[in-house]
Amino acid sequence: MLRLFAALLFAVPVAAFAAQDRASIVPAADHHQHLFSAPIIALINPAPGPDAVREIPVNELISLLDSAGIRRAAIMSTAYMYGRPSRVIEDEYAKVKAENDWTAAQVAKYPDRLRAFCGFNPLKDYALAELERCAAHPHLRYGIKMHFGNSDVQLENPAHIARLKEVFRAANRHRMAIAIHLRASISLKRPYGEAQARALLEHLMPEVPDTMVQIAHFAGSGPGYEDPPSNEVMRVFVEAAARKDPNARNLYFDVASIAHPRNTLEQSQEMVERIRKVGLDKILYGSDAASPGQMKPREAWAAFRALPLTDAELKRIADNVAPYLR
Repeated sequence: MLRLFAALLFAVPVAAFAAQDRASIVPAADHHQHLFSAPIIALINPAPGPDAVREIPVNELISLLDSAGIRRAAIMSTAYMYGRPSRVIEDEYAKVKAENDWTAAQVAKYPDRLRAFCGFNPLKDYALAELERCAAHPHLRYGIKMHFGNSDVQLENPAHIARLKEVFRAANRHRMAIAIHLRASISLKRPYGEAQARALLEHLMPEVPDTMVQIAHFAGSGPGYEDPPSNEVMRVFVEAAARKDPNARNLYFDVASIAHPRNTLEQSQEMVERIRKVGLDKILYGSDAASPGQMKPREAWAAFRALPLTDAELKRIADNVAPYLR
């Protein structure tokens, strides 16, 4: 009877402690954030409305990170937006450089907490020149950000692969990390699936033996986890991890905005299964831009924390920090 009483007495406190302990887990770093300059906002919001992207001062982003308990963050420049093929931009390269420099200037205000990635369309004539310029910049030398959807990069196109090889080689030479929004253009209905995933693994990853490649949004686009082509791409990467493919050795995945309250339980379970199979050490937490209609860092982490991961798994992911932020 006494043993039963003791068990009942301590059952509730232990359960409460376990819940409290999970709530205390916070990410060491946010590996996917953005800041938008006034010129970029004018570019993407020619007729701004209530849900339009707005400029978030860097000190406001720091406050948002603090509210989530996140100490460090990677700021991905959106300079690649100037290189979107459907846009005709006067003095395009000058604007790309200005946006990258603006991002660097924001990060320089918090050098112990933030790192900037240099952004550009890799298919543009100025791409390699901008990579070299960024590699010599004290605040842009850590990595490059490419958005294959925005830049209409097509991994089934041999000419695009040839150019990307040059970019990957240059980044590797400078030990710059590579962050990629891999999802091909949705608006243009570009192919995206097994062939594109294999092209990355077989043709591009061999060019970066000395640096890491970070696939944004778990190979999707977010917010949410409801894109079947992205699932097919992740299946290829999971299989590569299972067979210990050397081409996947430097491949990592950020989970920015894929955990979302609108996801079904089945989608959340599928996501967790893939996270486990690709390897917990390969997962980098990220929130994505704190724009109107998007989750703020604290909300984004709460959504990720709600996934059916064990406490130990959640803690391991939360503690992962990419080399460029160490």
